[in-house]
Amino acid sequence: MAVALPSFRVESPFVRALIAGGIAGTAVDLSLYPIDTLKTRLQSASGFYTSGGFRGIYAGVGSALVGAAPGAALFFVSYEFLKSYQKRARDGDGSRYLPGYLRPWSEPIEHMTSAIAGELAACAVRVPTEIVKQRAQALQASSSMAALRLIMGRRAEVGVKGVWREMYRGWGITVMREVPFTVIQFPLWEGMKTWRRKAKGLEGTTAVESAVFGSVAGAVAAWLTTPLDVLKTRMMLAQDRQAAIPLLLQILRDSGPRLLFAGTGPRIVWISAGGAIFLGSYQWAYNAMAETT
Repeated sequence: MAVALPSFRVESPFVRALIAGGIAGTAVDLSLYPIDTLKTRLQSASGFYTSGGFRGIYAGVGSALVGAAPGAALFFVSYEFLKSYQKRARDGDGSRYLPGYLRPWSEPIEHMTSAIAGELAACAVRVPTEIVKQRAQALQASSSMAALRLIMGRRAEVGVKGVWREMYRGWGITVMREVPFTVIQFPLWEGMKTWRRKAKGLEGTTAVESAVFGSVAGAVAAWLTTPLDVLKTRMMLAQDRQAAIPLLLQILRDSGPRLLFAGTGPRIVWISAGGAIFLGSYQWAYNAMAETT
């Protein structure tokens, strides 16, 4: 029996994206937090058990709660806005929008550029949240608040600018990880949704379909971007700032290329399940507010 959606119509598609993104971000971060903790500890330079092993797998959950909704909301508002803008430009005058040889690929290109814009916006919230969360997960601090206090406590030593830089440590490598990830995941997700709609002869996508397609797209993207995730985790957990290339060379020299795929299993499980929850709950909330399926 079909589950009835609650009646909560929102006219603006961007407000729908804002609310649905916040719901989706909170749902996925809370439900899969323990797997994220295990992945962080597997990638830690201190080693899995030294970083906490299976103990305290909800360490740092406070920072995830604070950052999940605004980060995801920023992503989807930016994503939907740019996607809509590009679609209007293409439909209005496609001859000026893209050169002829790119026109058959216009929709995937729109999804890629929209996803890049969304990630850049979301990282403004995600990076400081990740810094605090991962230090608590690796038991470098007893809680998210304790990790934040340790960073803020360095103000006398490094100044406000130094604290700001510490909160955004790993910004570059996070963007380098997230942009390729979304450039892979979102065109796949959108492409599978389009294929399913055409196959059924319908206009909308159900939450279940979105969840399945999100899971598949997330798993593929997770596997391909694991080395970037390992590098990002090492940079964020380091006591002092480190540049990406020297750190990469050090990892290859000390541990070999296999370490770049440390935590691949948990990451694929986490992101595959996360893709289902994130994009499924987003579609559910968006459909509920649009009164469409």
